[in-house]
Amino acid sequence: MDGMGSVKYAELGAFLRSRRERIRPGDVGLPSGPRRRVPGLRRDEVAQLAGASVDYYNELERGAGSQPSEQMIAALARALRLTADERDYLYHLADRPVPVQDGPASHVHPGMLDLLGRMTTTPAQVITDLHITLVQNPLAVALLGDQSGLRGHRASFVYRWFTDPVARDLYPEADHDRQSRSFVADLRAAAARRDGKDAEAGSLIGALLDASPEFAALWADHDVAFRRDDRKRLIHPVLGPVEVNCLHLFSEDGRQRLLWFTPAVGTDSADLLDLLAVIGTQDVVDPTGTGFTAGGRLSPP
Repeated sequence: MDGMGSVKYAELGAFLRSRRERIRPGDVGLPSGPRRRVPGLRRDEVAQLAGASVDYYNELERGAGSQPSEQMIAALARALRLTADERDYLYHLADRPVPVQDGPASHVHPGMLDLLGRMTTTPAQVITDLHITLVQNPLAVALLGDQSGLRGHRASFVYRWFTDPVARDLYPEADHDRQSRSFVADLRAAAARRDGKDAEAGSLIGALLDASPEFAALWADHDVAFRRDDRKRLIHPVLGPVEVNCLHLFSEDGRQRLLWFTPAVGTDSADLLDLLAVIGTQDVVDPTGTGFTAGGRLSPP
């Protein structure tokens, strides 16, 4: 069992089962149905929500199988709507280190996760104040690309924006300067809102100052402004330009944001977003291996 004790592994299975049984299907956007034999979710539903195979999840609840990865634990915590304390306990039972706050595997604010689950007709995602994407709904993946699997500074879109030219393909070139200034001002506001000794924000800013003369020049301007809403043009590889309003909902501490995208009035974006739901994440491939994924390039706004 990859170094896990049988007693602790049995506790992990029992804990997963107890959390599964307390959730109603409607809490996670699933239909209740007339023939449900259990009060909570079925094992196959948890597996589907976490992106795991049914057999693998069944093994976990039985206290058998291989040790779950940190990514799988994060996915299970979100699927089961765990609190921050419950999430940390799950990592403990799996003998995995608890992720740093605001990292790619950070615990998503339960209220935001609930709202995200209810947004089934519009692209939406939850990001941190350092622009690390935590979770996306299917339409956001289709519009913006899948941002899962990124680690280190590259997990932040701001870092990719200033260090990877591919990241800018999501926006028309005419909008790049405005977006650069907006990202820098927002990052300065986020860093100021944190403790002045915050290691994660300091490390990201230091890396950007070293890697990008453009970022360094803009940082020296000392502009500060949170991004709260924006009208922007996005370039989809199949649909072409899509003009949307990007709206932000902040968590109480400001470290997480729910973003959702609505069609801009006076454009054909409503029809394009309807088409997006039809084509989903199909018909787009990555011939170069540079991050061009099913929904577009690996670059959130």
